[in-house]
Amino acid sequence: MNVHLRVGAPKTTPLLALGIEALRARLNGRLVGVDDEDYDATRGIAHSNWDQYPLFVARVADAPDVADVVDFARRNQLEIAIRSGGHSVCGHSASQDGVVIDLRDLQSLDIDLDEMTVWVGSGLTAGEVSAALDQHRVVVGFGDSAMVGVGGLTLGGGVGYMTRKFGLTIDALVAAEVVTASGNILMVSETSHPELFWALRGGGGNFGVVTRFCFRLNPLPEFTGGPLVLPATPEVLAGFVAAAKAAPDELTTILLAMPAPPMPFLPPELFGKTVLIGMMAYAGPAGEAQAALAPFRALAEPIADLVRPGPYSMMYLPEDPSMKPTISVRTLFKDDLSVTEAAEVLRRLELCDAPMRMAQIRVLGGAAARISNEATAYANRDAAMLVGFLAIDGTAEAAARHDIWGSDCVAALGGAPRGTYVNFLADQGEDMVRASYPGATWQRLRQVKQSYDPANVFRRNQNIPPV
Repeated sequence: MNVHLRVGAPKTTPLLALGIEALRARLNGRLVGVDDEDYDATRGIAHSNWDQYPLFVARVADAPDVADVVDFARRNQLEIAIRSGGHSVCGHSASQDGVVIDLRDLQSLDIDLDEMTVWVGSGLTAGEVSAALDQHRVVVGFGDSAMVGVGGLTLGGGVGYMTRKFGLTIDALVAAEVVTASGNILMVSETSHPELFWALRGGGGNFGVVTRFCFRLNPLPEFTGGPLVLPATPEVLAGFVAAAKAAPDELTTILLAMPAPPMPFLPPELFGKTVLIGMMAYAGPAGEAQAALAPFRALAEPIADLVRPGPYSMMYLPEDPSMKPTISVRTLFKDDLSVTEAAEVLRRLELCDAPMRMAQIRVLGGAAARISNEATAYANRDAAMLVGFLAIDGTAEAAARHDIWGSDCVAALGGAPRGTYVNFLADQGEDMVRASYPGATWQRLRQVKQSYDPANVFRRNQNIPPV
């Protein structure tokens, strides 16, 4: 007889075990429990900072499955974690002794080119949806990683390569199918449950489980993009930021200051030395793209220039799904970056011992800034840029060390008094969550929470408590 012992595995009472088996029999999807062979593989998430053992993982097949699991967890006072892509920087996609609702089997994709909309199942990734839309020369602006699930990305706001041209991901959202804490399945839009629809656009997973999203499609007949690699000097870094702020709205950039990876288009002698990798995304004709890119190419002789016409999905750099590193993230909003501050950014990178570390600078504005702060729960539209410090390593001990490094980097640039982008808000306490929802936004979110989740059933998130 083989006996499998898992350190940290949850224990159940006989009554709870009976309830779990009854739930297993009812689901259209699959319930993966501690004794199932694929339990360890299923409970894992994208980052290894956390190693948590839920009572079970529910691989739900539809919204009624979600409602059943939510009802079961609520009645048994169990914590609920929601997994779409599993990339939560706080590990919120997993739970110790609770219940994980895994949305990865919700893979529906319904493209309507007449209405210029697409219904997207919450189990799809940004890369999967973007590749399908490329075939029709239309786009929804997601983030900068193909492997991230559309669910968490959208609910936090969605900052990516289309921000300046078409706005945040939430600015394309026109409807959503939501399972609430009471087990109701709602269709939510500007005209149906409008307050909940407002809260979903930036308020995170506080208000229910979204099983499907309906996005407005944007035409993208031509696109030019790719990496532009430049030398890492303070002058070039600050000049890049200035050029990105002055660029036409068609151009969105994400600048990475990081050790040069072993890429075939980079000289071998640069491997491990800090370079600037500008990810350039121009939504428009190729000829106009060249004019918009000229100021960046004039900053210094490019080390490599792979910016070219092609499909939007080519912006997603290759990722290895088998890699599960630890990650540390600290971010802040800023309005400008001086040469002196740029020098400090580069100096701080050298103080980190992580094998992969970087500073990310996302210049915002454009279409995202033309929507008022009050229009959605994402309420930092007037911020000129989002600056982040990331360290990727292999142990929880290293991650804790890099958390301190990232916090010191943020402090060196003036701190984060206005909070930050909630999708990058690693576990920094209730005060940082509160600061990220300024003014009346916080109180309005709490009122919506009171209406749809008064018992705070959905609390494993950047939590907004009910009034």
